[in-house]
Amino acid sequence: MGWARRRCAVSRSDSKPVATAFSVRHDKRMPEEPKWLAFCCLAILLALYVVGAMRHGVLPNVLQTLPLWVPIVLGFRGSEFAKWSALPCLIIWLATMILIWLFGIAWVYVALGGFSPIDIAMTVIVGAASAGGFFAALRWRTSIRPLSAGAVALLFGVLQFLAIWASLSPRVAHR
Repeated sequence: MGWARRRCAVSRSDSKPVATAFSVRHDKRMPEEPKWLAFCCLAILLALYVVGAMRHGVLPNVLQTLPLWVPIVLGFRGSEFAKWSALPCLIIWLATMILIWLFGIAWVYVALGGFSPIDIAMTVIVGAASAGGFFAALRWRTSIRPLSAGAVALLFGVLQFLAIWASLSPRVAHR
């Protein structure tokens, strides 16, 4: 039996396909939402890297964006877990941008210092990408069980919060 026949024989087995966090749908076209989420997370990541490069300290921004890599990869692979890993990150970044904007118009006094025009432009990009990704996630209906979805969302909410918190430590913030 040749290689091609053995491969066909294996693919005709009666076993059911197993869905994992990294599985890709091959039988139908991938919906737009996972790609949209991945692009929104990528826009946030790149905008934060620009801010870090302008302030001569990329390390805090790299640390802050570590949780975003998972929804980027999962989104481009078409995994339904992309929604649940991206959603808390998007909410945290949108809330952060809203606080920065409120500080910018002197409604809320959160931090000391000012913002350059590039910083302001990057907050607009991060805010718009966060809002766009958030609404794309709300539109996307997944077949993930609520307990699994909640666990993934909670995990990534905690990871994003810890990443931002760790990036503010004096050891990391001044590098």
